[in-house]
Amino acid sequence: MSQMQIWETYRSLTRDSSVKKRGIRNGTVNRVLEYAKPLKKDILLLIAIVVIDAFLVVAQPLLFKRIIDDGITAGNKNIVITTAIYVGVLAILSAGLSIIGRLYSSRIGEGLILTLRTQVFNHVQAQPIAFFTRTQTGSLISRVNGDVIGAQQAFTSTLSGIISNGISLIIVLSTMIILSWQITLTSLILLPVFLIPAKWMGKRVQSLSREQMTLNAEMSQTMTERFNVSGALLVKLFGDPILEGSSFSKKASRVKDIGVRIAMTNMVFFVALTTVATIATAIVYGFGGSLVISGDLTLGTLLALTALLARLYGPLTSLSNVRVDIMTALVSFERVFEVLDLQPLVKDSSSPQKFVEGPLDIEFKNVSFYYPSRADVGLESLELASDGKLENDTKNTVLNHISFKVSSGTMLALVGPSGSGKTTISQLIARLYDPTEGQVLVGNSDIKNVLRTDIKNNIGVVTQDSHLFHDTIENNLLYAKKGASEEEIWSALSSAQIADFVKSLPDKLDTIVGDRGYRLSGGEKQRIAIARVFLKQPRIVILDEATAHLDNENEAAVQVALATVLQGRTSVVIAHRLSTIINAEQIAVIKEGKLIAIGNHNELLKTNEVYSDLYNQQFVS
Repeated sequence: MSQMQIWETYRSLTRDSSVKKRGIRNGTVNRVLEYAKPLKKDILLLIAIVVIDAFLVVAQPLLFKRIIDDGITAGNKNIVITTAIYVGVLAILSAGLSIIGRLYSSRIGEGLILTLRTQVFNHVQAQPIAFFTRTQTGSLISRVNGDVIGAQQAFTSTLSGIISNGISLIIVLSTMIILSWQITLTSLILLPVFLIPAKWMGKRVQSLSREQMTLNAEMSQTMTERFNVSGALLVKLFGDPILEGSSFSKKASRVKDIGVRIAMTNMVFFVALTTVATIATAIVYGFGGSLVISGDLTLGTLLALTALLARLYGPLTSLSNVRVDIMTALVSFERVFEVLDLQPLVKDSSSPQKFVEGPLDIEFKNVSFYYPSRADVGLESLELASDGKLENDTKNTVLNHISFKVSSGTMLALVGPSGSGKTTISQLIARLYDPTEGQVLVGNSDIKNVLRTDIKNNIGVVTQDSHLFHDTIENNLLYAKKGASEEEIWSALSSAQIADFVKSLPDKLDTIVGDRGYRLSGGEKQRIAIARVFLKQPRIVILDEATAHLDNENEAAVQVALATVLQGRTSVVIAHRLSTIINAEQIAVIKEGKLIAIGNHNELLKTNEVYSDLYNQQFVS
């Protein structure tokens, strides 16, 4: 057997055979075939190339037979020379077909990967925030990478392999029977000698590979958690470097040990396959040689049969595991479909509206809300914890019949204990979720009926820990408004009280802010986030604890920036520090998901115990 045939046998026999126990949902195959339709021409050409190449498998041994029997043995130089030329032409033709086949195979595979990855990426982006709070990021990325590539193999290696091996097996077996049924029968009897040890070694490699993947995943998880800025900071503040190093060394040592075992098992696997194939060839030579000596077989026929024997075991072995190959590809498709079938809860209306021109007000009408359950937004396979257990799935009410109105151009401040539902209210305004009951109106339009792009363009949010991408300051700002001019960018930075700082940097707008913006201080990062909102020029601004973790100096700078960004705009501000919202036109007091009072500062100080207690804790003491 050639190295390529041994590799194909290895790949087939070392697939995870546990997929055979998994049921495939009805309709999966039809969905897979839908992806084949746009690639129909390329797939048909690939199949044609594979079929022609399969016929060429037997042509070369038969030509060698002709050279020996009709040429060398008969002393006919003309036949030797012309047949040798045919062999050379076939070799060139086979090489050309291999290159063309590879071209079409890669076009099919890469085209499918592009389609699936794009679909999954776009579909995941449409999911609600609850999906991301439940999902393990690594598992989700694995769907976009590993499973998409596994699905792609259905149209490349699996499809072409089944067709090629099937046709090759029929042609080779038929040719061998015609040449000598005795040697063909002997070859088939020897097949278990080849196949049984190969399957046993394949199962051993499967087990070791599965263990290696688990160990690598554990080690990668450790590195991912320790190598991001937050994790590295936590380790430096609380971690024991010796213990951390020792723990990682133990995991890496286990990976090393399993790697050595896999390397040795693979070597034994390849040596065993080669040895068994050589022994089988020797037996055929011994038996066939006797037939040649007795005159029952020609020398050319014997050489052709031994050459065909090498082309018999490879396809037979691969086809013996064809069910695993097909199921592996289908399971990969199913895992991708599992993500694509998860429907986003927040969708554009079939009859979408746009916000009215001019200032926008906000109104909550009897709004109740609880966070969606796992069945609504999650996939169990994407959120399993390290111990394999899932949290209890509950539907606790977060907001209970909330009603209020924010007039255009005014500020509503939300105050109350932690966990009372203030952030949830802001998320409903930005339509990160839809209310379970009631209506959220913006500009007299139910926000469910407004295009999500219109919502993004008109509502700007600054969160407690504003996220910045690992990119330049300029690109982080342009994320809010593509195509903004440099003048607009500097104007936004000036309004956010951060322009002088950016100008002092060596690379100015081209400065890389680092992972999550960690190269900037908390106040600098928040003012960049405010500048991003300035650049967007939204009609509604939501501030969710925008100054919660800043020192007095940074808070003062951010407050000046916020005063500018809020001027003339409808705003909703969440703040634990009452000093930032005392002058708000309305202050809503939220407790345990209920609106217990609403009014201005002086009114609430006299009439509401919760608000007066908060005020006294912060000011009187």
